[in-house]
Amino acid sequence: MLKLAIPVLHVSNSAAAEEFYCNKLGFTRLFEYQPDSARPDPRYIGLARDEATIHLSSFSGDGVAGGIAYIITDDLDTLYSEFIERDAPVDLEPTEQSWGNREVYINDPDGNSLRFVFEHGG
Repeated sequence: MLKLAIPVLHVSNSAAAEEFYCNKLGFTRLFEYQPDSARPDPRYIGLARDEATIHLSSFSGDGVAGGIAYIITDDLDTLYSEFIERDAPVDLEPTEQSWGNREVYINDPDGNSLRFVFEHGG
């Protein structure tokens, strides 16, 4: 049985990405793997906030930038207010979508789209 899926988003600069995700979006680093401590990249980072987990990788074989992570929330408006307070670059303000969800979009510095979603009736 499937239990969990964790998106791995490709980033070009792991330190800048970690700063963005932690300071702008409120994630916390769980772990990191950095094979050469004398070089900042490549690096693989595990981040979490509440029950959501995201992995970031600057390893060349781990995808390309421009991915999407769909993150479910039970309080989109409070989350949006927090993002505004943290000066996060919101690309789509809280929007009622025609398919029934209320969504906020934020793009990270590498163009990965983070889609924070409240599913009505979900």
